[in-house]
Amino acid sequence: MSAASRAPQRSNRAPHSSHRALRVHRRAVLAAGAAAAALLVSACGSGGTSGGGGDTNFVVGTDGISTAAKGERATAPELSGETIDGKQLDVADYKGKVVVLNIWGSWCNPCRAEAKYFAKVSKAYADKDVQFVGINTRDGSTTSALAFEKDFGIPYPSLYDPTGKLMLRFEKGTLNPQAVPSTLVLDREGKIAARSLTALDEKRLLKMLEPVVAEK
Repeated sequence: MSAASRAPQRSNRAPHSSHRALRVHRRAVLAAGAAAAALLVSACGSGGTSGGGGDTNFVVGTDGISTAAKGERATAPELSGETIDGKQLDVADYKGKVVVLNIWGSWCNPCRAEAKYFAKVSKAYADKDVQFVGINTRDGSTTSALAFEKDFGIPYPSLYDPTGKLMLRFEKGTLNPQAVPSTLVLDREGKIAARSLTALDEKRLLKMLEPVVAEK
């Protein structure tokens, strides 16, 4: 067969290769988009927002603090394990107290910004039946987490949760943690009364905490 007779066959294959390359490119773009979305969910930032419509039974305030009324609160899941200093901790042991859960990472700048307020308020409320508990996440080792607690004078324990498994135990549609940092306030029955998905200063932390402490 002459070169001239083979030329049309090569031109017929070219569009097929082009379409195949286009499909590969599209799949790559979709995969990259999905990876980026996952990164946004897990990345440390100023936090996020969540609506209270549908069957969620909670209300989102203009300050970003979500609250649930008594009788409409979801029970917090089982949260237990090893702390960053190698001890065993079960949040259920604090039932009867108001519990402040703070999800944080030493790599997270907003977590660093709010840490001094958590240290201060936790000390001020230590004799008021309030227990602070941290959940340290996405730190590859406890070394940096321990250094973080030392730098900011954190007096309360933190569960070590490097892969975020404890966060995934919270049911969707409840006041579940969805960002780092996140803060939850549990009432004396172990139910989720309030949540923030952003870094907190002292004023906003007290705004979450004080109404639950005042409950009878």
